[in-house]
Amino acid sequence: MSRRPDRGARSELDQWAADRAPELVARAEAEAVAVLRDALLAASLPAVTPSTPRAEASATRPPAAPTPRRPASAPPPPDTRELLWAYCVLRDRDHTPDGVDGLTANPVERIEAAGLAALVSRVPATEFAAEPLTRNLNDLAWLERVARGHEAVLDVALAQGTIVPLRMCTIFESDVGVREMLERRRDPLSGALDALDGRLEWAVKVLVDRDRLMDAADPDSADIEETAPAGEGGAYLQRRRRERGAREAAGRLAAETAQQVHARLQDWAIDARTRPAQNRELSGHEGEMVLNAAYLVERDRTHELRQIIAELEEHHRELGARIELTGPWPPYNFVPADDASALT
Repeated sequence: MSRRPDRGARSELDQWAADRAPELVARAEAEAVAVLRDALLAASLPAVTPSTPRAEASATRPPAAPTPRRPASAPPPPDTRELLWAYCVLRDRDHTPDGVDGLTANPVERIEAAGLAALVSRVPATEFAAEPLTRNLNDLAWLERVARGHEAVLDVALAQGTIVPLRMCTIFESDVGVREMLERRRDPLSGALDALDGRLEWAVKVLVDRDRLMDAADPDSADIEETAPAGEGGAYLQRRRRERGAREAAGRLAAETAQQVHARLQDWAIDARTRPAQNRELSGHEGEMVLNAAYLVERDRTHELRQIIAELEEHHRELGARIELTGPWPPYNFVPADDASALT
């Protein structure tokens, strides 16, 4: 029978775990970012990788003469190609925003096929081909600049009408590749445009103040055993029970607040999606995020949505809850599932 660790050993283990926890969490987050970046590359880079010609076997054909090698000291020739970065898809009859610049100050263009149009801009291969793109995706400043540029084009296009947003790093080698994509994916793209027509995505976040919730929970009225052993030790145990009861009651209040807000908006909106709470250090928000959700709303009901948010915030104000409404956003969360899988 194995011996149970004594109290001293357990306390040392607990202290070791507490000391190591921040480092382990930071390492896990860094690994998660790396996995996400690798997935993005795996999904995006095949579009910019030239296809390999099929080998033709022949027993009688003489072997090709070897290609002369450049001296090791000779630098590779510069890659002067231009690639096409794609932002979104719309119907070919819909208007294209005028005078909008893309990621590298080149104007946004439209390429049409199969009753659809893709908005694209030309980008240099020296920055967006597979190898330099891999390096650049590890540069957070570069990544932020490109993400903001991509989003800026989508915002302008969304203000003009219905779009299907394309994920970042959707890159093609030529106009022909874009047209082939539109023809090959005509049905899912058309279906997504029909589902999103006249509708907008809005984001709602509920943030609470844990201290205000603990005060509102009124630990004195919580269901806590009042009897405790006499003496200083008994008072300490009683205090700890009250603190634990207050935290649990505050947690219930936070969950109830999030559920009530989401239920009200979910019943009113066309569709709804919930997402994990954002990391406070990364997003910079204040308070504890208990709801991070997106709602699909008719374009002409935006004013009504703002009124509902104001009413909900007033209703939960005494608990210190704040409700943030942002948008409209490109409707990434509401591209129909079958259509979304066809777009990858």
